[in-house]
Amino acid sequence: MAGIKIKRNDIVEVIAGKDKGKRGKVIRVIADRDRLLVERVMMIKKHLKPNPQRNIQGGIAEQESPIHASNVMLVDGEGNKTRVSTRVEDGRKVRFSKASGNAIPDKKK
Repeated sequence: MAGIKIKRNDIVEVIAGKDKGKRGKVIRVIADRDRLLVERVMMIKKHLKPNPQRNIQGGIAEQESPIHASNVMLVDGEGNKTRVSTRVEDGRKVRFSKASGNAIPDKKK
């Protein structure tokens, strides 16, 4: 497998599954399982026990569940879904959009 070409803080759109059409920011990449955590996508309900030491109230909480990387596509700067490829520019490896051909800038913190 070539690996996941989507990075943290990228904007992606879900192309398959119950959340098809939703867009969100990638929170975390789990590369060894080919999965991504995407903001407000694949929401599940988790039952929590109260824990006074950690100041956890308990109850039912909603949180994101990992989604397989094949079920999402990157959204480029123009707002279009695209596949991702790499090329070397000025001695650096750069990701670029297959749809438009434009480079995808790395988002810094």
